[in-house]
Amino acid sequence: MKMPLWTVIVPVVSLPLAGLALAWPPGGALAAVCAIALCASVVASVHHAEVVAHRVGEPFGTLILAVAVTVIEVALIVSVMLTGGESASGLARDTIFSAIMITCNGAVGLCVIAGGLKHHEQSFRLEGATSALAALIVLATLSLVLPAFTTTVPGPDLFSTSQLAFAAFASLALWAVFVFVQTVRHRDYFLPPDRPGDEAAHAAPPSTGLAWASFGLLIVALLAVIGLAKTLSPTMERGIASAGLPPTVIGIVIAMLVLAPETWAALRAARADRLQTSLNLALGSALASIGLTIPAVAMLSIALDRPLRLGLAPKDLVLLVLTFVVATITLGTGRTNVLQGAVHLLIFAAFLFLAIVP
Repeated sequence: MKMPLWTVIVPVVSLPLAGLALAWPPGGALAAVCAIALCASVVASVHHAEVVAHRVGEPFGTLILAVAVTVIEVALIVSVMLTGGESASGLARDTIFSAIMITCNGAVGLCVIAGGLKHHEQSFRLEGATSALAALIVLATLSLVLPAFTTTVPGPDLFSTSQLAFAAFASLALWAVFVFVQTVRHRDYFLPPDRPGDEAAHAAPPSTGLAWASFGLLIVALLAVIGLAKTLSPTMERGIASAGLPPTVIGIVIAMLVLAPETWAALRAARADRLQTSLNLALGSALASIGLTIPAVAMLSIALDRPLRLGLAPKDLVLLVLTFVVATITLGTGRTNVLQGAVHLLIFAAFLFLAIVP
């Protein structure tokens, strides 16, 4: 197994470019180059995470991918929050909600349809999928639903400092317990069944040297993403505002950017009749998005004394409840078909449409 040349060139070139852009704020052609470098760095980082994941095996592989993607997400959110001021107080909420909609409806819907068209029906481990979904429902309710109903701080979507600290600690603790269950206590719940002739599942893992090289390049790529995101965040905000789109679209753009490569990996797994891996990627990403992002932005909010709006609007609450009800039905039998995928994609389409036309 050889490392593609572009996966080496992109991080090595993007990191100095990020340093240059931080020193001289980009505009015009340089901003376009930075945007291309940012997208390429995201793809390169996920590629290197996949190499490392293949070396360590399941379910550690999907965990590494989820954490890598979440680090990128946190970097983008924090970068925009630091430069956006009061206008960016709801960015974390919008991005996390978008990540849930993208993974639980967009990614799951695409994977179920793609797998169903090719394999008619697909099976997965009920214990793993329902455990992940239960943890996700609790995390989403604690972080996105309860702030809309608490009364300590005036306002429909705010936590007090103590409430925010509790939500951050509880989110991180529950995510840590889930990781322990996934990787140690009940690892077999998240292992896909062997498929005869599945070359992707039985391909030889990369060498130790190649895995360590990918790990190093992964760190470089993530640093490049953080630097480029910080420089481009004002440009992205201005572009969305000039197009007349609601501010919540910024969160959708961030979530789509960081989750696109992982969604592609989940789709490939579904077409290879490894739906369990697809569900591990989708649900694991959503869990990591809340379990790691909420503590990070909460600490930033408390340290800098900046408002952090987390409570969802009624429209989004309805979509969140609908998503979890349908996901419970979809994951409740251990088998899927194309109709279930179409239902999830319809919810995702409604989410996108109502985000643009609220």
